[in-house]
Amino acid sequence: MVMPIRMAPPLPLIFLFIIYGVSSSEWGVSYSSSQICALMNSSVIMNCSYAYPPENLIMTAFWTNNPTKVGAEPPDLSEDPEYSQRFQYLGDKQQNCSMKLNHVTRKDEQEYYFRFTADKPNGKWIGKPGVTLTVTDLQVESPERVTEGDSVRLTCKSSCALTDRATFIWYRNSEPLTERRDRNNTLLLQSVRREDAGRYSCAVHGHNLTSPELKLNVTFAPRNASVSITPSGEILEGDSVTLICSSDSNPPAEISWIKGGTTVGSGRIYNISKIRSDHSGEYKCKSINEHGEKYSEAVNLNVMYPPRSSSVSINRSGEIVEGDSVTLSCSSDSNPPADISWFNGGMFVGYGRIYIISNISSDHSGEYKCKSINEHGEKYSDTMTLNIMYPPRSLAVSISPCCEIVEGDLVTLICSSDSNPPGKISWFKEGKFVGFGRIYSISKITSDHSGEYKCKSRNKHGEKYSDTVTLNVMYPPRNILASIDGSGGVMEGDTVTLICSSDSNPPALNFSWFKGEMFVKSGRIYSISKIRSDHSGEYKCKSTNKHGEKISDAVTLCVMSVRWYLWFKAFSVGVAVGGIFFGASVYICLAKKKNRRSAVKDSANPDPSQDANVCSSFDVSEKSNQIIPEV
Repeated sequence: MVMPIRMAPPLPLIFLFIIYGVSSSEWGVSYSSSQICALMNSSVIMNCSYAYPPENLIMTAFWTNNPTKVGAEPPDLSEDPEYSQRFQYLGDKQQNCSMKLNHVTRKDEQEYYFRFTADKPNGKWIGKPGVTLTVTDLQVESPERVTEGDSVRLTCKSSCALTDRATFIWYRNSEPLTERRDRNNTLLLQSVRREDAGRYSCAVHGHNLTSPELKLNVTFAPRNASVSITPSGEILEGDSVTLICSSDSNPPAEISWIKGGTTVGSGRIYNISKIRSDHSGEYKCKSINEHGEKYSEAVNLNVMYPPRSSSVSINRSGEIVEGDSVTLSCSSDSNPPADISWFNGGMFVGYGRIYIISNISSDHSGEYKCKSINEHGEKYSDTMTLNIMYPPRSLAVSISPCCEIVEGDLVTLICSSDSNPPGKISWFKEGKFVGFGRIYSISKITSDHSGEYKCKSRNKHGEKYSDTVTLNVMYPPRNILASIDGSGGVMEGDTVTLICSSDSNPPALNFSWFKGEMFVKSGRIYSISKIRSDHSGEYKCKSTNKHGEKISDAVTLCVMSVRWYLWFKAFSVGVAVGGIFFGASVYICLAKKKNRRSAVKDSANPDPSQDANVCSSFDVSEKSNQIIPEV
């Protein structure tokens, strides 16, 4: 297809024409050519000759292009403002009437005439028909569509027929394409490249005329595709980000955007407002036109954001027992990667994504969490509880009430044990099992409950005994017994010891002796030296501690005179002979004793002086250490 011819600035060009004659025997004007075609801005010479009768004298000779009506004088071009600076008359007033017109333009396209006058009447002549001037320019023709690799032919043309001696010059982007001058008006570009694209013009050497520029458009497949990111620095979550694809192609390529292997957009500019971390990744653009396609190198879009989704995991799924090795791992989503720190409760315990506890103990039990922190923020994970299993230890028994325990109290023994899982508690008294449970209660405690107690805690990891504790039950005196030390009879003048025995807790420290109902002595032992007969009588003792008191049963003290003592000795020799007498005497003495006890009970104020006659007679019994005088 041929491009339209366009005009270019003119170069001076002189056209010489062969004269052909318009003759007359007397008057006439001859032009070298009636049609002249000139390049715009060139100089044109119109060769002309005229004839007239020799007897005439030429008065005026000039060129005009605007003949007036018959009878009117036509204008002289040399006096016309539009021509005066460009018009040059080359002839004379004899026969040569040639003229030169410089810098012709489209306005100069007219018919020009030569006119002269003589000194004779009717001596006027105008050369009709005149010379018709056509003004043209140079034009570059090229194929309308050029693809890289094609062979391209550019032609410099004009509507005028240029002489064979014309030499053509080619320009690209106003710069001479080559120093070589070619008589051929064709420029051949073989295997055209995209660098050959540009504005082409041509000129004829020696003439001040250059054709209008013709743009040579070389189409080619995309190349040099690349991606730029704005902003160019660090990108934070929530920012607005623009990706720009630049590509060299003709015609301009259609652009599509690929993230990974997925198309995410189109157009030279790809905008992401309020960018998120999931926009991170490798992006590239694809440029495609009718001649081919081209991918850019991938660029990495790295979106920064503070830590989030922090969590703690453990390398064990089952039970953790003391002595095990445990690994805690902290996972955190952040960019850039976060620094990790570990906390047990609120106390810092370590750094790093992995926290290892070797030979774990119960002291490591608790709630663990990790903190992820980077330059954009921080995040705590949820807590994870480490529950460390271990056998019972640190057993101890406490008693409530804590201090003095008195018979009849409610007493509680409590076993404290450190174990995981909690141990099963059992109780032992003096090594003998007595019950289960952390609490062992004894309601209305008695002295029989006194002794050493301990508890045992047992779980599946082991067992442990506590130290023993002593349960000491307090009670008031009981089982009071008054006794007379020694055996055989008590004779006047002897020393006699009365002893009071008592069962109590705490042991009784306060003892009192009574003869009949009369207090006679304090202390557990009552000693009577040089005893007399008036010491005879019934004695009893009283035992007292802070919890109460108790009085013993009465014991009878019988003091014998010397006469009776000697008789007793004789009786001892003749036991067999005096058996009847002994039985009678014992009976009499016991009867008297019974009568006296009845008398004491019936009398509110007994007379101690009567005790001297209690033992007026006596019997001897081998089953008794008492001397019972007869009354």
